Amino acid sequence: MNTFRASLFNSARHRGAAVRRHPAGQAGQSGRFARTAAATIALCVLGGAGSAYAYWTAAGVGNGSATNGTLQTVTVDALVPGDTLQTSLVPGGTADVILRASNPNPHPVTIYGVAGNGPVTADAAHPGCTTTGVTFTPPPAPLTPPVTIPASSSILLTLQGAASMSTASVSACQGAQFGVPVTVEVRK
Repeated sequence: MNTFRASLFNSARHRGAAVRRHPAGQAGQSGRFARTAAATIALCVLGGAGSAYAYWTAAGVGNGSATNGTLQTVTVDALVPGDTLQTSLVPGGTADVILRASNPNPHPVTIYGVAGNGPVTADAAHPGCTTTGVTFTPPPAPLTPPVTIPASSSILLTLQGAASMSTASVSACQGAQFGVPVTVEVRK
């Protein structure tokens, strides 16, 4: 083998050219490593770009469903045991209207507005109070500040100065409690 190498270096084709000798079994491995590394890097770059393209352009179809729960009715009571009036209504004056609003829903609701819903009447203990002279002036909607009723609970809502009594009220209305029918609009 040594003679073959010696004759190769002395041949006219390789004369004057520097030829690197490799130990037996390792000829050309550095070039192969460079080509393999370049191919691996190219595949990684192309593979990453392809994955990114697939990520941003992927589309899909499918079905989904959801149900919307039904909002249960929020109830309103004028006075319940334990609630007390803070102001009294007199002819020519105004007084607060007190509402107890109960929310049976499993989530909080916000009172959006309150509106009158019929004529004001006196309690049963004052049958002679036929001309009450009482009117209800609802607050502007939406209520400011917002009033929220927590889930499964009730609140006492005071509408300041919302009831007024004219001087046309009859004397039989003295000491009466007045029922003010209202509708309350709530939103989730």
